[in-house]
Amino acid sequence: MAGIYIHVPFCKQKCSYCDFCSFPNKSGYEEAYMACLYQEMKLRKEELKEMTFDTVYFGGGTPSVIDPKYIYGAMKQIKTCFRLSQNPEITIEMNPGTVSEEKIKLYTRAGINRFSIGLQTAIDSQLADLNRIHTARDFAHCASLLKGRNFNADVMLGLKGQTLDDVKKTIDFATLAGASHISMYALTVEDGTPIYTDYLNGELPDEDTVAYYYEEGRKYLEEKGFKRYEISNFAKEGKESRHNLNYWARGEYVGFGLSASSFMNGRRLTNTFDLDEYMKCILSGFLPVVDSEEVDGETAKFEYLMLHLRTTRGMKIKEFESLFGSFFASYGDAYEKTKAFMTLEDGVLRIKDEYLYVQNSVLMEYMR
Repeated sequence: MAGIYIHVPFCKQKCSYCDFCSFPNKSGYEEAYMACLYQEMKLRKEELKEMTFDTVYFGGGTPSVIDPKYIYGAMKQIKTCFRLSQNPEITIEMNPGTVSEEKIKLYTRAGINRFSIGLQTAIDSQLADLNRIHTARDFAHCASLLKGRNFNADVMLGLKGQTLDDVKKTIDFATLAGASHISMYALTVEDGTPIYTDYLNGELPDEDTVAYYYEEGRKYLEEKGFKRYEISNFAKEGKESRHNLNYWARGEYVGFGLSASSFMNGRRLTNTFDLDEYMKCILSGFLPVVDSEEVDGETAKFEYLMLHLRTTRGMKIKEFESLFGSFFASYGDAYEKTKAFMTLEDGVLRIKDEYLYVQNSVLMEYMR
């Protein structure tokens, strides 16, 4: 099985932390861009005819900002060009400030059965600092429209002025609204984004504080029946994201749209980040790929190890060895240096729960 990713690069306005490939106030481009995206699928139809796709994921940007007929059209084109599994997971990211009952109805008709809502925080002053276009009330309204449906909420840590009580209030707000999955992650501050100034001025919580918030948030979520299955992801039983699980298992996926990546047959492809160039390529009958890389050898080994060890399921040594040969011949020295942070039971290597949040420091020993 494999996944499909669709990139919708439009939004109402840039959040202060956003470093993604997205464009505010480009409403005139929507129809032309989505027509090109449909054509990109058609161009790759023959290449992908033997594959079966188990997941579809609409990300951005803000997919819910565009007319829902374009999302419906994308799903129609996917079903025309590609083979989906019998019960695919189909997800769309949504900003609570761009949702309506009519959109939800059309998404559902299109086959979308999972919704990912960017809450970030339930504190309106913090949402304003992030330059988000929604309020906590907007999230509550969005959740009410999704009642009975499967939806995820994002919770961001490390915000300006944020306290542990704020984190718990946000978790309460999301779970009481009906979220069955919580993505809780630390704010990443990128050079060149507006929030970088707050970082330079020392106005954001330090790493130790964020780590404390994460650990307390993890405990709080588990008390509420949300089980951590990956560093930043917590779910009720059976509500894990299949799309993301495929990625962490180093499964194959195909990306369509601006800046989208694909990974198939050990090769990673990346589309152009230039909106005009993307559309010119498609209209000329060419795929908009600007980077193609064979991922093999030591890079493939480390990717496999790193992605699996992000999850609580860990990595099966036998499966690693069926692909890359002896684990201990490759990483014996690194394992000896890090085994105090890990468990190796029944042939499965895992990072211990208490060290999962700082797994990067553990995995540094495995990089070559």
